[in-house]
Amino acid sequence: MDLPKAFEDKMKILLKDEFIEFIKTFEEERFYGLRVNSLKISPEEFKNKMPLNLSPIPWCKEGFYFGKDDKPAKHPYYHAGLYYIQEPSAMAAAEMLNVKPGDKVLDLCAAPGGKSTQLGAKLEGKGVLFSNDISASRCKALLKNIEMAGIKNVVITNESPEKLSKYLEGYFDKILVDAPCSGEGMFRKEPETIKSWKAERTEFFADLQKNILNYAAKMLKPGGYILYSTCTFAPEENEGTIEAFLVNNPDFEIIPIDHNYNFAKGMPHWIGARREIEGTARLWPHKLMGEGHFLALLYKKDGKSFKMDKEDKKIKTNKGDLTDFYKFIDVNIKGGIVENFEIHGDAIYLLPDQIPDLKGLRVVRSGWLLGFLKKNRFEPSQAMAMGLQKNQVVNFIDLSLEDPNVIRYLKGETLPIDGKEGWNLVCVDGYPLGWGKIQNNKMKNKYFAGWRWM
Repeated sequence: MDLPKAFEDKMKILLKDEFIEFIKTFEEERFYGLRVNSLKISPEEFKNKMPLNLSPIPWCKEGFYFGKDDKPAKHPYYHAGLYYIQEPSAMAAAEMLNVKPGDKVLDLCAAPGGKSTQLGAKLEGKGVLFSNDISASRCKALLKNIEMAGIKNVVITNESPEKLSKYLEGYFDKILVDAPCSGEGMFRKEPETIKSWKAERTEFFADLQKNILNYAAKMLKPGGYILYSTCTFAPEENEGTIEAFLVNNPDFEIIPIDHNYNFAKGMPHWIGARREIEGTARLWPHKLMGEGHFLALLYKKDGKSFKMDKEDKKIKTNKGDLTDFYKFIDVNIKGGIVENFEIHGDAIYLLPDQIPDLKGLRVVRSGWLLGFLKKNRFEPSQAMAMGLQKNQVVNFIDLSLEDPNVIRYLKGETLPIDGKEGWNLVCVDGYPLGWGKIQNNKMKNKYFAGWRWM
């Protein structure tokens, strides 16, 4: 691998005796990982079902290594949202934030959604996940991954951290800042990133990271936690960013990360920082089976808390407008759906609890998209299908993994199926893939066109 000379020279000075061991990793094969979606299946069940040579990732109980020649993205279980393909070290950040059901959580730089889907699974449908990204184009991938994972208690925004902080001061219990960085830790995984690397870009990213962290701090409630992470080796963007943040935010302190799993201590002496920064963590490719990352866990001791407007935030909807929706629910969904609806145009959303007024923000998705009000009918969404379980619907078609109709369905084909007429949830081995509508022994395929198997 043709690494930049300036990068090699710098790492040689920083790592000293470890440099040779470090540089050899660029001649070795990278590691491949996937993370099981515990909203849909347990890691144990998944390992028994999945025909891959899987081995556990130590720092993430839902994480597994798989082989280079395996093709997990070309498997129906992937389309059922049972797992997310993710670089092994990248799983550590959300794991160290220790999210619990009921937390209000923000993933501030979220696209394409790997860490958001991990955080959403940890919430177990309770509390709320805000997933934000400043890039509108990257929000499309973020939305798809969150929908595929079946996460319902989510708000997706496309905003700058600065603007978001004006609406949500003191609101969150936990915030993940997976900051934009120079990406040195991804050189082995993504060699194309080497071409865009420049030594002077380190200062640019360090300034950007400091700003993002300061806005994140404003949105955190007292007693809350920020997990800051990068995928670079540059101390200016890691220990240096954290040192500058602590100088400007004396109401924060470092919570030491457990240096198990061969996580190394932070290196404050590289940039003349306080010794407490040893409590951060560096994931080195020559010390563990993964790429390069940096993690810092920050605790907020004091500050403002968010105050929810006293008025009832539930949307007061004209029930007459929802006749066709309620008819669909009565016929197709067991036990109904709890009412906290919001209507935008012809789309119906089920809102998470305790979300504030978001008027003025660019909101990509507020809650669980249930479907669309059409003329004299309700059309359920792909997101609704992915957020359901088979036992929650009246009618379903459950195809076995070996059935060729699974791939035909994922390709969008009409299927000859003898089943109950009307809407059916189409599943593979009991796990939802999408909707189909049966009439005259044929199932019209309602799988979302933008997701079809190519």
